[in-house]
This record gives sequence, C-alpha cells and structure tokens, in this order.
Amino acid sequence: MPRLSLIALCLLGLLLAAPARAASDFVPPWGTGESQGEDLVISLATFSPGDDVPSWWGHGSLVVEDRRLGLARLYNYGMFSFDEAMLARFAMGRLEFWVGQARVDSTYRFYKAEDRDVRIQELNLTPEQRQQVAKRLADNVLPENREYLYHHYNDNCVTRLRDMIDGATGGQLREADRAPGRMTLREHTRRYTSVNAPTSVLLDFMMNDEIDHPITRWEEAFLPDELETQVATLELKDAQGQTRPLVAKSWNYYASPVRARPPAEPPPWGPWILALGLTLGGGALGLAAWERKRGGRVARVLLGLETAVLGLMLGIPGTALFVMWLVTDHTVVYRNENLFLANPLTLLAVPFGVSLMRGNPRARARLFKLWGALTATAVLGIVLKVLPPFDQDNWRLIALILPISLGMAGAFGLDRVLARFTGTHRASADPRDTVARLKTP
Repeated sequence: MPRLSLIALCLLGLLLAAPARAASDFVPPWGTGESQGEDLVISLATFSPGDDVPSWWGHGSLVVEDRRLGLARLYNYGMFSFDEAMLARFAMGRLEFWVGQARVDSTYRFYKAEDRDVRIQELNLTPEQRQQVAKRLADNVLPENREYLYHHYNDNCVTRLRDMIDGATGGQLREADRAPGRMTLREHTRRYTSVNAPTSVLLDFMMNDEIDHPITRWEEAFLPDELETQVATLELKDAQGQTRPLVAKSWNYYASPVRARPPAEPPPWGPWILALGLTLGGGALGLAAWERKRGGRVARVLLGLETAVLGLMLGIPGTALFVMWLVTDHTVVYRNENLFLANPLTLLAVPFGVSLMRGNPRARARLFKLWGALTATAVLGIVLKVLPPFDQDNWRLIALILPISLGMAGAFGLDRVLARFTGTHRASADPRDTVARLKTP
C-alpha cells in the first residue's frame, strides 16, 4: 500500500510465505480451463488491522473456489522475501512484492489466532467474469508474472485486488470511484497510525506534500477497509441497463470481540503536540534562568542533557530524511518542508550538549548559533508557505519543533539579552563557567 514505503504495509504476507510457496507449483483447474464459470465463486477477504506496525493497515486477498471440484485458493499480493538484502531494498524504495497462493482455511485460522477480523464478500459476477478473474489470478501467481515493485499508496497488496475487480466489472468500479475522497492520504495515514503517537508523528515528519493533495475514492482504496466499503456499495449495470449489487452476500468468518476498528477521522492531536513543544522549549528557558539565578552545575548539566537528547531525537530523522531525498526512490520524502525544522545540522546539538555538560567554555556560544539558525530556518519555512509550492500539511510538526528551537535559542541567548539591556552577566558557582564567561564575547 507508499509512496513512502516507510512502513512496509502488508508485510503480514510474509507469515504466510510457507504455505503459499508450497502451493506455488500447483496449477488450479481455473488456470487450465477445466473449471466452468458457473462453478466458480470469487470472494474478497478483508482482514482487520493487527498489533504490529506492518499490520496496522489491515490486509486483503481474493479467494477463488470451484464448488464442483471442491477446490479453493487464496491469492495474497503481500508476499516478499525477508532476507539480508530486504532492508536495503526497502530503504532504497525498491522492495519487490509478489502474489502467492495459499490454502483458504489455514489463512483464515491464522488471522483468527491473531484476533483479527476476517470478513468475506462474495462477488456477484457473471460466469464469464468469474472465469476472467480466476484465470488472471492463476496467471499472476506464475513465477514469471508474480513480482511487482511495491508502492505504499499506488501499488500494493490491496490496489492489486481493486484493479482486478475493476477489470472484471468493465471499469465500473473506477468510474464510481471518480468521486472525491473523504480525506487526503496523510489524514488516512494519521488515523491508521493513531494507535502509536510517536510512530505517527515520525511518519508525518518523513512524508512530503505528495500525500496532501485531494484524492478520489479510487486512490483511497489503497486501504483494505476502504476497498471493502466501495465494493459493498457498488451497483453494477449490465448491457441491458439492469443493475445488481456487486456483493451477492457477505459474512464474518471471525469478528474480534475486543479489537476496535480504525477511527473514522484522524485524532485531534494538534493542541497536545503544541503543548509538548512549548513544554520542552519552556523547560530549556527555565533551566537557563535557574542556572543564571542560582549557579551551580546541576542546571547546566540538565540543560546540556536536554540539548543532546533533543538533538538526537530530531537530528536522526532529519538526517535520514535528507539522505533519503538524495539517494532513494522514495519520492514521498523529496523536497520535504520539514527539513526547515530538523536536518543534519540538528545533530550538532549532541556533541555541543555533551560539551556543555562537561563545562566547555565555548559550548554556549555554539549552541546559541545552532539553535538560532534552526529557529531562523523554521520561520523561513513558515514564511514560504505563502507560495503555492510550499503547501505541505506539516503544521503539527511546526507546533512541536519551532517552540523547541525557539526555547533553546532563548536559553543560550539569555545572557546576551540580559547583558545588553541590564549590563549584567550570569552568576555561576562553577569555576569552569567563569572561564567560559571570560573567554566568550
């Protein structure tokens, strides 16, 4: 299902790799022409989100059953090779997935054991359409056809099902899905990742404005739940103008008694994120004021520790974002406005913060320049939003990081400001800080 495949969605298919590979050499009767359309049943299986990051998005598969011959297979487009090169391919945006076939009952039991819903929709297709879908699936699973380049939003384990169903209906699903989507891809991502706030904010940081533009319902169907809803509401029209629902019947193989469905809207975290940013930035100012008033090492060490920790937490994602822009195929990270907020420069706060903790006389001046520069670039990023190209929805990242940079810059510039207006200097009981004051202009 990404443009930023930052999170590899549908990785759950890996867990079904063994049964799928065991069945890979089996050519089903609908692949050889033995099955008749009247005997075939095509179903869409939707699996609810799970507990680990790859399964937060849910999963989906198509099932083909020949009731006359008593055979059935589940087709899973979420397969990939978990080897030593996988992480490198994923990091570069070049991870290949493939479609595998597996036994239906064992797959359903696996999801039930994970306490994940298994919802089935039998598709109301004509015999010819059933044969078409079944034959395409049997052909897709062949070694020479099965692989595809994974893309989180554009080409994933669910969009492949969507395209298969659309082809069987003569493009009627896509035509119905020309309507505007309910929300942007970013908003969908926020609501599905709301189960873990830090990860949600991190993913928000890494993705650019490609996921902020208005989309159609067709594009929303990168999510299993969205495709399930669209299939349930589609009315097919035949050559005579008669209509029929796409879903003949639906049922639950298993419904979790405790697992909640994803929220309908992204959570309103903006005020809480702003409060966190103000707390961290204000904390730095408070430590600086405490140190100036009472002196001693404790406040200085705590201020240096906060600086180093924040430099690490913001600098690593900022550096990763910059590197991914330069060397990977993850287009969703290119030209990311969050680089105004955190970037490789932010990592300098780590050694400078450690130097401050150790009483280095030059650390304060360096940190003032560093956080002042980061504050200036953050403000520049906001000012540039008056221009159409700078339309990224990163306000909650601004609410978090700008107060931190501003508070840090204020903390290390406090002495300079007070000295300018009052002619006084910071008092300190630490002799190393006295040396710092004498050597630093």
